[in-house]
Amino acid sequence: MYSITCMNLLILCCALAWPAAEAPVVSPIDRQSDTPSQVAQSLLDADRAFAASGARRDLLTALSAMFADGVIMPTPQGGFAKGKSAVRAAIRATPDTTARASWVPIRVGISADGTHGFTFGYMTLHKPDRTQVSLKYMAYWVRQAGVWRVLAYKRGRSAGPAPDMRLMPPALPTTMVAVRRDASLIASLRRELMRHEDSFSQTAQRVGLGNAFARFGSSDAVNMGGAASATYVVGASAIATLVARGDMTTSAVTWGADTAFVAPSGDLGITFGVIRAKAPPAGRDPDAGSSFFTIWRRADRRSPWRYVAE
Repeated sequence: MYSITCMNLLILCCALAWPAAEAPVVSPIDRQSDTPSQVAQSLLDADRAFAASGARRDLLTALSAMFADGVIMPTPQGGFAKGKSAVRAAIRATPDTTARASWVPIRVGISADGTHGFTFGYMTLHKPDRTQVSLKYMAYWVRQAGVWRVLAYKRGRSAGPAPDMRLMPPALPTTMVAVRRDASLIASLRRELMRHEDSFSQTAQRVGLGNAFARFGSSDAVNMGGAASATYVVGASAIATLVARGDMTTSAVTWGADTAFVAPSGDLGITFGVIRAKAPPAGRDPDAGSSFFTIWRRADRRSPWRYVAE
């Protein structure tokens, strides 16, 4: 009936259930000779450059500069802001958007084809009254026309300034690979990762939330830790203890993947969904919940997915 270019097919598969205008456009690494460390450094440099520029601007302007058109952000209401305009509106509705922000990434990770990556770290809001607010942030990036842009973003309160800003070891592939522009492959990888997120929840119903988090996470996984913590919680075991709240064998919540993005190399991806209470309090909407995104990583397509940041 009509022709679709290979790149358009790739974009179409990445768009998933959201409007096509929000789809991330990824591009190959600039030089096939780039090493994993060099590609990771390019992402780390991008995050740091946005931070340096943002320190001279208000928070909304600083964050907007690094967002992809299809950026997605969880909202306090339990849903997602989808697209740059909606995300800007969601940020504008929060306190302190006129404050200036400084932030420091403490870890970087990339896909083997150099098209997807993630960073997370610590942020400080410098308010007009000269008070400061400590935060943590997490960003999932795509490389568009050779430039890194944020596809998914979240931030949360911290109990205080981070005691340690040193870089964690980067999450790197063994070697870089060429980008595969195969729409059916992208769709297949997306479905696979969504099924894995669903399996994560199903496992929690059988063995308990804490045991599932211990089983499905990597040894270097991080959790933002909540407002009561000044640092990230590191390691699947420690995260399991945090989410289980003393009871490893039961789960009061269930969840699933509403959608996902996956690098064409099949080793890095992100899922989006809503966590819901199995027995919500009386008077509460049973469909209400807390929106989340989870960043997943694996060594190669034969290895199991493990969450690496959430």
